Formats: sequence, structure tokens, C-alpha cells
Amino acid sequence: MPARRKRSKWTIIQWFVIPLLLLLALGGGMAAGYVILGKKELSDVFQWSTWKHVYDLVFAP
Repeated sequence: MPARRKRSKWTIIQWFVIPLLLLLALGGGMAAGYVILGKKELSDVFQWSTWKHVYDLVFAP
């Protein structure tokens, strides 16, 4: 029976922590841009209709 290879800590970080940090940075950047640059309410950031409207504006024919 072949021996199992032990995963290093870097592999765990690479597959779980880095994508989590990227998602947090994306959410934080969208919230900061919407609130600071757009001068809108923070509560509007968490509504699906807000981002659907932004998507429709960006990708309108």
C-alpha cells in the first residue's frame, strides 16, 4: 500500500485562506466604493436589487 503524502500548511493556506481573503477583499471593496464613492447607504450594499441594477447599467445593450 503506498504511503499517503502529508499536506503542508502552505497547501491548506493556498486552497482555503487565500480564496476567503480574496472574497472578503472583493466585498469590502464593493461596499467601500458604493458607500464612499457613491455616497449611498451601507444597508443598500447588501440588497440583491442594488447589484442587479449596477449589472444592468454596466452591461446594457
